[in-house]
Amino acid sequence: MAYDITLIPGDGIGPEVISATVDIIEAVGVDINWDKVEAGANTIETEGTPLPDYVINSIKKNKIALKGPLTTPIGQGFRSVNVSLRKKLDLFANIRPVKSFNGIPSLHKDVDLIIVRENTEDLYAGVERMIDENRAESIKIITKKASERICRYAFQMARDLNRKKVTLVHKANIMKLSDGLFLESGRKIAKDYPDIEFEEVIVDAMSMKLVQFPQDYDVIVAPNLYGDILSDLAAGLIGGLGLAPSANIGEEIALFEPVHGSALDISNKNIANPISAILSGVLMLKHIGQFDAAVKIERALSVVLKDEANRTMDLGGKQGTKEFAEKVIEKVS
Repeated sequence: MAYDITLIPGDGIGPEVISATVDIIEAVGVDINWDKVEAGANTIETEGTPLPDYVINSIKKNKIALKGPLTTPIGQGFRSVNVSLRKKLDLFANIRPVKSFNGIPSLHKDVDLIIVRENTEDLYAGVERMIDENRAESIKIITKKASERICRYAFQMARDLNRKKVTLVHKANIMKLSDGLFLESGRKIAKDYPDIEFEEVIVDAMSMKLVQFPQDYDVIVAPNLYGDILSDLAAGLIGGLGLAPSANIGEEIALFEPVHGSALDISNKNIANPISAILSGVLMLKHIGQFDAAVKIERALSVVLKDEANRTMDLGGKQGTKEFAEKVIEKVS
């Protein structure tokens, strides 16, 4: 069976890490027709927009997409293409698995948790304005519908994956209405899953606890902003963003992407770490039912990473992006 999948190479190091991922997926024998489309900073000159309509149309047609990182200007310029994609396609669940690799220097061992982040609202809705030249205002949007949907997704994922606990993160002691609504939604959904332990943790305390005892956590569900911050924090516990994949899931459409940025300063130098992109590809393979192929790649990665000389430079090794992919391909072939 051949799969039609949208491929968005991305900006900066995106084309390099996505190319490595595609090579590995093809080496493991999954038959995919890649519908390659461009988005991001490069299409502003050619199309007048960082997110051309043909990108959205391709994803809606194929239902599955693999995407490289896209540049988002800081403080000015166009709005995040990542946020726009999630909103336009209603990709309401951002899934960030965080799992330790044996042999990789990190702050903690035996970490294996999943952060489930609401992906469509909160402060990321982008509703903000200048009140006057000295004051800016940003509106935090939390709805019952989106909150219950993401909490149900987290509990169902915990049940499906035989996870034992869901931890809901909030700041309802201060934001009693917005975060209070998210918390009440989680409490309501928890009643439908009596087999799953449920706990509530305030976001600042959660940051401390994750740094100290990440092994205590299983599935974490959070509003958009907290989920984004905690995801990067958790990735730092296992060796960095280069080891952390992500998935954006909707009712019908799923988009998979590395969590790191476009790293324009090291693009086209063959030194980028492709593991985040590769693991995002693994999540994609599991999503389409190609579990054997996904496990082969995961095992190959584990074997390759045990030898320090096989790692990319950011992990203390000597391999370039292409060479690292070739090492993984040798182990899956």
